[in-house]
Amino acid sequence: MSIVSGNTTRTTGRPTVNSRPRNARSRSKTAATSTGNSDGETVCAISESRGISPIVGLSFVNLSTSEAVLCQFTDTQTYARTCLKIKVFSPSEILYMSNAADSKLVSIVTENLEVYDNGILMTDIDRKYWSEGSGHDYVQHLAFPDDVESLKLSLTGNYFATCCFSAVMKYVEMGMGKTFAPQTLRTRFEPSEGSMMIDLATIASLELIQNCEKSKSRDSLFGILNQTLTPMGARFLRTNVLQPSTDVEKITKRQDALAELTTKEYMLSAIREAVKSFVDTDRVLAALVVISTKPDIQHMEQSVNQVLMLKTFVDSIKPIWQALAGCSSEDLQIIRQLCDPDNYTEVEALIQTTLNEDVHYSTTATDLRNQRVYAIRAGVNRFLDVCRQTYKEINNDVFQMVQQLNDENELDIQLKFDVPRQYYLRLPVADFEANPHRDSFINTYRKGKFMEFQTLELLKMNHKIKDAHSDVINLGDHAIQQLMDQVRSKIHPLFKISEGVALLDMLAGLAHMAVTSDYIRPEVTGTLAIQAGRHPIREQIYADRFVPNDVYATQQNRFQIITGCNMSGKSTYIRTIALQAVMAQIGSFVPATYASFPVTRQLFARVSTDDSIEADVSTFAAEMRETAFILRNVSPQSLVIIDELGRGTSTTDGLAIAVAIAEALIDSKALVWFVTHFRDLARILGERAGVVNLHLAADISTDLAKMTMRYKIAEGYEEEKFYGLALAKVVGLPGPVIDVAEGVSKVLHERNEAQKRNPEATAEARRRKVLLNLREQLVQARDSCRSGDAEPDELRAWLKRLQVEFQVRMRAIDAEARAGPLSQSRSGVSVSEMQETTPVSGLRELPLFVNEAQQEQSFNAADPLHTDATDGSHTEAGDEDEDLMEYIKHEQVNLSYVKQEPMDLL
Repeated sequence: MSIVSGNTTRTTGRPTVNSRPRNARSRSKTAATSTGNSDGETVCAISESRGISPIVGLSFVNLSTSEAVLCQFTDTQTYARTCLKIKVFSPSEILYMSNAADSKLVSIVTENLEVYDNGILMTDIDRKYWSEGSGHDYVQHLAFPDDVESLKLSLTGNYFATCCFSAVMKYVEMGMGKTFAPQTLRTRFEPSEGSMMIDLATIASLELIQNCEKSKSRDSLFGILNQTLTPMGARFLRTNVLQPSTDVEKITKRQDALAELTTKEYMLSAIREAVKSFVDTDRVLAALVVISTKPDIQHMEQSVNQVLMLKTFVDSIKPIWQALAGCSSEDLQIIRQLCDPDNYTEVEALIQTTLNEDVHYSTTATDLRNQRVYAIRAGVNRFLDVCRQTYKEINNDVFQMVQQLNDENELDIQLKFDVPRQYYLRLPVADFEANPHRDSFINTYRKGKFMEFQTLELLKMNHKIKDAHSDVINLGDHAIQQLMDQVRSKIHPLFKISEGVALLDMLAGLAHMAVTSDYIRPEVTGTLAIQAGRHPIREQIYADRFVPNDVYATQQNRFQIITGCNMSGKSTYIRTIALQAVMAQIGSFVPATYASFPVTRQLFARVSTDDSIEADVSTFAAEMRETAFILRNVSPQSLVIIDELGRGTSTTDGLAIAVAIAEALIDSKALVWFVTHFRDLARILGERAGVVNLHLAADISTDLAKMTMRYKIAEGYEEEKFYGLALAKVVGLPGPVIDVAEGVSKVLHERNEAQKRNPEATAEARRRKVLLNLREQLVQARDSCRSGDAEPDELRAWLKRLQVEFQVRMRAIDAEARAGPLSQSRSGVSVSEMQETTPVSGLRELPLFVNEAQQEQSFNAADPLHTDATDGSHTEAGDEDEDLMEYIKHEQVNLSYVKQEPMDLL
């Protein structure tokens, strides 16, 4: 009987149940996806409904960790969530219905995941194996008893996920010849909600998992944060980096645990010392519950190895329980409860009954072989005891033979061991060449400064030892299999403990990173604010030279245009924001002196400018394709970073497209950082509500011969400093070329400066922006009052200052409008205007770009009607209010509350 459809040209199928060829399209051992994970053997099944917004079902079964995950969600026509889920679990094989070979879903998955380059098998199987009834039967038969009822409830109405699970399990049984013991498969239903959606291009461009330039480098977010000490912890961290949580409660609990670990360094040290001794428990437990249909001597040996690893695992649990004594955070308390000795007492008793107390798992080949031989207690099987004695005597004969060779030849021959050759001998090359009896040595092989060889007598002894070892394994297999059968029925708590240890290892690693790298705990609020934020990857490379920067964004500052010269740090600045947002939603601390983040549900990054030769796509076409994806999927809960859009086409077309895309992103209400060299873009959009102009400054000498990057964010857009010409001169472009370029640039600059916009229209836009900013700040104050975080006196003073600043800004706008275009400053609300009035959140001081003295000075300079009281010409408050009401009347906005007392504003 065949489970695989016989007719497929685009995939490599398995033609029969009993054959599993791995020739034409086998998964390379060194193949790695862009997420840097080729861990384990995972089979995935995909299916979908028909329609404009398809419902996609997915099921993953990891044979290495005995885990099954079922998913079902509504996806877009680009199948972004589907591709992300598949990338997270990194399957070695993807199954689909035989009648869906030419479907859009299969085509997009094949293209986006680069399945052939990454060695992923695409296999079509017959429609009859995609059965909802069979899926429910598998859940009933294989899932943990405690999880069955909740799984049934979760799968109600999720037809496609259930069918996929049926197809995967049928394929594992019939196509791969493996099955799971009853009630031993960790099964869970994972909805699409609850995690941040990060598309594949963003994962690669932000270097979340893998460095773009050096795939084996640790210079990625995962590489930097991966301070884990166990394979389970590393896998758990990787999953969280690719799917950061959007559950505020979960994030807060993890932060509480990190806060406790960073303040109790003795506990952190004890935990990290305890987790060092853990083997890969997921694999150990999976190997115990996956039953092979073809047992042989290799399978028997592996069974002994697995039991030894199980004993090592069980022995390692109690130190974790002891290390967590006195913990107070909820997550740590739950982990300690899971590791309570009462939860695994029965398994521990079974192991002690069968295995010797002092045996353990070893990674050394000869030591592991000895551990297998002496694993079972003496007296369980008398014939086994005799075989072990024989094994011991032959090994002693080998040591005596080597000693005799050394004595006879006056040499220092070393006895070595590896699995293919068993015992072999080693000598330095010079001693080997000087030995007159070297002709009696066989299987000689030079390795560096040594010669490795054997003798005929040693080969005979190796053969005897191998036979004795096989006899021991065969005679002890009954006791080992009996122990494994008994453990399987009591294995559920061990899986829970393994998951708890994985979480604990991740938390301890993040806490270690926070302590050693000076990270702080971020707040979860409605405002994105970072003070002295640092790029988590770059600061590890340039620890002493990295310049921190501030960030502030709300709905009234949601679209931030970043300008600046080449190599001034624009890309690093926007990547820092995105990476810290990911870190915060993992539950990690972040590199800053203060930080708060809103919950981001979608993260988009358009930063790459490489041609896609394989897809026959130019730089500009790749830009437009990725940007189109962002525009189709962006929402008010999205965070978007875009780096230099529109460079791949003509200047006019590029600017026009950049403006149109920027307008669409402004309307989306998402938080956007838009890096550009189009200064006209900053001018055109500078007066739009929600738009802010910022730049990264550089000092350029008068003759353009020297550039000094300051790497510091500043207000407004970059002035006309001809930084492109300066950089060209610095890197050595020929002088005549520079001269011509300077002349052309000067003419174009003068022509551009002559075309100024209507000052009255600019004033109208600025008034609207100031009014909207006022409204947002008052809403923040109202929320602070409702939550009880603000002190009345402090709030009254803050509102009074806000009232005065509002009047000053409105006066300044009118003065500029009357003075004409020559007096207009760079367009856009400055960073200091964004933050000089601190948003109220318990009246916490957010990062300020200017101090109070500078603020007061800027207010005085900006207000031509302002005079100091010492001049004897102080304006009466009533006159100021009358002037202010004229502005408000002009804007047709009812803000009569400005005449009220500050506390009445709320």
